[in-house]
Amino acid sequence: MDLDYVPWNQPDHRADRPCMRDDRVELTYAEFATRVDGAAEQFADHGVGPGSVVAVMLPNRVELLVSLVAAWRLGAVATPVNPVFTANEADYQINDAGATLVIKASPDAPDGGRRSLLVDELRTAPAGSALLRPATSSGDLALLIYTSGSTGRPKGVMLSHSNVAAMAESMAQAFTLTERDHCLLVLPLFHVNAICVSFIATMLGGGQLTILGRFHPVEFLDAIERLRPTYFSAVPTIYSHLVSLPAAVVRDTGSVRFAFCGAAPASKELIRATEERFGFPLIEGYGLTEGTCASTANPVDGPRKAGTVGVALPGQEVAIMDPGGRLLPPGERGEVVIRGANVMQGYLNREDATADALGDGWLHTGDVGILDEDGYLAIVDRIKDMIIRGGENIYPKEIETVLHTHPAVLDAAVVGAPHPTYGEVPVAYVALHPERTATEDELLALCREQLTKIKVPVSLTVREALPKNPVGKTDKPALRAELALQGA
Repeated sequence: MDLDYVPWNQPDHRADRPCMRDDRVELTYAEFATRVDGAAEQFADHGVGPGSVVAVMLPNRVELLVSLVAAWRLGAVATPVNPVFTANEADYQINDAGATLVIKASPDAPDGGRRSLLVDELRTAPAGSALLRPATSSGDLALLIYTSGSTGRPKGVMLSHSNVAAMAESMAQAFTLTERDHCLLVLPLFHVNAICVSFIATMLGGGQLTILGRFHPVEFLDAIERLRPTYFSAVPTIYSHLVSLPAAVVRDTGSVRFAFCGAAPASKELIRATEERFGFPLIEGYGLTEGTCASTANPVDGPRKAGTVGVALPGQEVAIMDPGGRLLPPGERGEVVIRGANVMQGYLNREDATADALGDGWLHTGDVGILDEDGYLAIVDRIKDMIIRGGENIYPKEIETVLHTHPAVLDAAVVGAPHPTYGEVPVAYVALHPERTATEDELLALCREQLTKIKVPVSLTVREALPKNPVGKTDKPALRAELALQGA
């Protein structure tokens, strides 16, 4: 599979076409490629080569994408790091990935004790040392995207260039992306959604990309009216903020031919309200980082079924499997499994977890779903404990691990509580050692010190004991049921 989404393989006729912009700079395809060559040369001077890992810990800006592609220029792997991570979180990812170099925004940003470069020091053109021909092949790793599970620290999802190219081609084909398309990127670029759906699929089609540094509802609509994008990808929380704006806030959104919604379930009411207010179709899809982003979507130009996340994207197979490994017919409930060239290579240094996810040739999602007779998928439940807050995945085990570092904590459980805007928010329950004490405020302060803001529980309750099921495990369904009764 050709690496035709990277700048050194772009056809000459694209050289002077608009490629990407943020609020600081605007680049043609040729100018972007020049910046990539400059950064790649600089990375090589710092020891980056084939198989190295470059950690990129930056907010949304052009240099983040330059850094990703510069790593690929050298046959290296990129691992994007959430720029608001605490040192505890960032250092873990940087060191687990074995990063040779860290690109960061400020001198005091964490770097795991590794060699680092400040973003403002990046070269914008080669300084003179000769770069070899690109050493990257389609089977090489392109990205290490970290995603947590229900059993501990985040895992590095290994995505090859073949995976990334397959995902980009699948999206470009499904959404008929061409040189006439212009994507407005608002999701964080440490997510594979923003990298693949907004950046790479756009580059593959020869379109242009506008990167927004942050989301503010009115500013976002202003950007649509001013820049005239043809599509964008967002999460349900963003659409909720947009439809909640006062009726007096009116902007021209006529350039948008579709918008994509993923990362968390969107209600039928939210989809309807968005389409009625802004006039473009809202396409809901479904996927995992382990599948290099998306595996299903409702068609842009075909029948869209409310309550479903659409049909399998081109080049992918989606099925429903029972616990015994038997594929189920339409209408039956079971685990959603996926096959295709987009499916990850595995988890970095996690052979057992890789075998669990991929051992039978299917990617096991941990989600429960139903396929109808037409191949439309409905997600009806989650096997895992994951909490999805505004499109961000939060894993209770990570929060519970932090709480357990306090010497007074005997037991801890975190579950998702329903929230009208964010979908779910984390709520914590703690039992203390009988002879030790800790206040709720003290334990929440510990979470704030060790965790990104969105992972900090919105409430924490100290109890004598947490409910247990018959085999002695914490009964999280009972805690969720309590929350449901409180919210009723």
